[in-house]
Amino acid sequence: MGYFGLTGGVASGKSTVAEMFRVLGARVIDADQIGHEAILAGQPAFRELVTRFGKEILGDDGEIDRRRLGKLVFADQEKLSVLNGIVHPRIIQRVEELAARHHAEDPKKIILVDAALIFEAGIGSRFKKLLVAWCRPEQQLARLIAKTDLPLADARRRIASQLPIEEKRRRTDFLIDCSGSLDETQRQVEALYPKLLEIA
Repeated sequence: MGYFGLTGGVASGKSTVAEMFRVLGARVIDADQIGHEAILAGQPAFRELVTRFGKEILGDDGEIDRRRLGKLVFADQEKLSVLNGIVHPRIIQRVEELAARHHAEDPKKIILVDAALIFEAGIGSRFKKLLVAWCRPEQQLARLIAKTDLPLADARRRIASQLPIEEKRRRTDFLIDCSGSLDETQRQVEALYPKLLEIA
């Protein structure tokens, strides 16, 4: 069984590309969503994170407030490494479970894992091929601020916490340029889809 990895910097168009592939027929596994579920109250990662970072990361509802947690870890590389060490193994395990299930249900379908930190987590070799969605740095920054309402300094820190997009572009098999219009991105996805079907 082989599956494909789709990565890219935060706010670079990766989720848009994943949805385009899903509409074309790919089975998309959203690693970010799995990560959100992994830190819900009652999950082992929830307890570990509260023990490690304190109750100040909790919101009024008793769940981990991802904005508070982000403010804490994206300003401190050591804390970010602790967070990733707690959450990443659980995400990887769940992704592999879902990929195996999807493959058993339909071996001919493309399975695409939408994950921001494929290179950072050191799991690039698990994928048959890697795709990177990217856009120009100034677009990425503007999109992140528009999407999250983060102050400029926090948005820059969030981007800096990830592997530079140039390095991701260098290490990938397929590039999808999300700097232009949605139609331009869609055309690239539609051209790439049959190539992935041949490889799958």
